[in-house]
Formats: sequence, C-alpha cells, structure tokens
Amino acid sequence: MAGETVEENNLFYTCSLIEYISRKTKNTKKLVIEKLGKENINKIYKLAEVYHCENIDKVSDEFIEKTNIEIGEYDIISKCKYDVPTYWDIGKVYKRLIIMVNNRETEYIDTLIKVLSSWIVEKIDNYNSSMYYESPDYIYACYKEGKVL
Repeated sequence: MAGETVEENNLFYTCSLIEYISRKTKNTKKLVIEKLGKENINKIYKLAEVYHCENIDKVSDEFIEKTNIEIGEYDIISKCKYDVPTYWDIGKVYKRLIIMVNNRETEYIDTLIKVLSSWIVEKIDNYNSSMYYESPDYIYACYKEGKVL
C-alpha cells in the first residue's frame, strides 16, 4: 500500500492549522477560512513542510494577526464532556473527507474551502457526539447526502 503523498500531508497540515486557529480564536472554521482567504490557505498548503517545522502557536499567531481574526464565541472545547480530540486528529478527519470528496490534488484548496464551510463541520465539531471518530466512509456518505444518516 502506498504511503501518503506530499500533497496529502500538506493538506493534513493545512486542515490541522485551520482547526488550531479556529479553536484558538473561538471561531467557526467557515469564518477562519473567510478571514484567511484562498491566497493564504494556498500559501499554508504550499509551505506546509516549512510551517510544520515551526511552532504551531507561532504560525497561527502570524496568520491570526495578518488577517485580523478576532476572538469569537464558538467554544467547542469547553462544551466537551469527554476527551477532546487533538487538532491533528481533526485535521486528519478533514483531510480524508476532502480527498474523498475530490481527490484531484490541483483542487484540494477549493475542496477544502467547500468542505470546511459546509454543514458537516458543526456535526464533527460536536465532540459529545460520535461523528468525528466515525469511519471516513460514513462521514463521506453523510456529507454526500447532506444529512447525518
């Protein structure tokens, strides 16, 4: 079985950083994506190998300041009654979903923006439910149907 490609790993890092910024600023991923914009998201994706070597707090602060992301009220962590999945765990969930939705590497960023702005994010963000640790196939089927199955 082939390993993960550089592009898949870059997508994973990009999703994880967006998750991290979302948690840090208490904003939805949709708002974070809107504030970052496609150009910055593409930059994160293209330079993921470099950014991955840096402290994620430093990288997130740079983008938060650059795009003026203010602290919001979307606090998914304090509402969680159970162990909170790491931002890496959630980054992996989104990476898999994005690839299942559209596995054309040249369209990863457009697909990321579409997926992380969709209805399913609210379901995955509810860490008191089981959605985030469901099988990738189930999450994809739900996404495709537009509802939890």
